[in-house]
Amino acid sequence: MNTLTKLALGLMGQLKPKPAQEAGGAQIILPPVATGGGMPLLEALQQRQSQRTFATTALSEQHLSELLWAAAGVNRPPLGGRTAPSALNSQEIDVYVALPTGLYLYNPVVHALKQVRADDVRRVTGYQDFVDTAALDLVYVLDHSRMKLVPAAQRQMYGSVAAGAMAQNVYLYCASAGLSTVIRAWIDRGALSEAIGLQTDHEVLLAQTVGNPKAA
Repeated sequence: MNTLTKLALGLMGQLKPKPAQEAGGAQIILPPVATGGGMPLLEALQQRQSQRTFATTALSEQHLSELLWAAAGVNRPPLGGRTAPSALNSQEIDVYVALPTGLYLYNPVVHALKQVRADDVRRVTGYQDFVDTAALDLVYVLDHSRMKLVPAAQRQMYGSVAAGAMAQNVYLYCASAGLSTVIRAWIDRGALSEAIGLQTDHEVLLAQTVGNPKAA
């Protein structure tokens, strides 16, 4: 679906998910993360970039597992510490994963995906046409109810910093793994909130498309 069509549908309140391409499981247990490998950090920083062309092929389960762990995984199990910072350890950002088989919520503690909706929500995650067909779209959602120790006027700022750190972790993983990614803020937040089924204390901050690079 092209951008103009999405804009028109958004104005009419009709930007909606489409049926899933195939049935997806209620839960996806992700394979263990190979934390000992990957590209050296400085080389990954050198290779980090935004890309807006994607192949339509699915990511491997290993890539899916590792990019989600990079975004928000538990890296210090005894402490419950995560790969990205959080103000007062609120862990206020939920990471949703829009796949062709449905919409999932990442659970870092058990390192698994729980299906929230059995529809293909990818095209609702942004106005760009490539979001519809890339392997997946991540959606970073701020839960204000977890930030009661933070003044209300500062919660969005703190949450945006945490979401940005998660997105950068994904960028570095993609650089290391040879994947393409781009972060996006041009979103119909009302349509996406409805598609996810968010409550009033939840706020869509950012989205990020990830996929295999498109052949030249």
